[in-house]
Amino acid sequence: MTSATDAPASGACDALIVVDMQTAFVSGPDAVPGATQLLDRVRDLLDRARKAGAVVVHLQNDGPPGADDEPGTPGWELYLPVNPGPREHVIRKPRDDGFDATPLGEVLVSAGVRSLAICGVMSEMCVRATAQTAISRGYQVTLPHDAHATYDVPAVPGVSALVPAHIASRVAAWSLGDQITNTLPTSSTTF
Repeated sequence: MTSATDAPASGACDALIVVDMQTAFVSGPDAVPGATQLLDRVRDLLDRARKAGAVVVHLQNDGPPGADDEPGTPGWELYLPVNPGPREHVIRKPRDDGFDATPLGEVLVSAGVRSLAICGVMSEMCVRATAQTAISRGYQVTLPHDAHATYDVPAVPGVSALVPAHIASRVAAWSLGDQITNTLPTSSTTF
């Protein structure tokens, strides 16, 4: 399989992967904490990636029957507008990893992508799984620390108190190790 082992030294990203920015997760009473700020940051990344001519991929999770992101339900719909075309794609995915059983890898390889930024939800699930596979395929990965989110981790009596969502997101990014840029804010991410 082709990989992206020769990522550009400039730090600029060739692509933006927007993970599961679906209505159920970023709007209404059940939105992730800080959804308004997350939406602003993802919009900023989208605007700048589009202006730079970067590849943009919107991943859309197909949840199981009865889930908030069950296909065809209002919660499943992508929240942000998509500009479909040769440089912007929507890819539905059946599992957390955006590369697993999808054409994401082929889209990136055919476009010559070597470095990418990832944003979206949920930090410890789909964002992390997609970033981990991108790293293993040799991509230079940027995960802006303020452009991914999740829910609070519930308390478990005798184990831990509630873990706030922003801490859970930071730990998810940190768990990817030093092969990823995860300390840059959205404003410092370039295309």
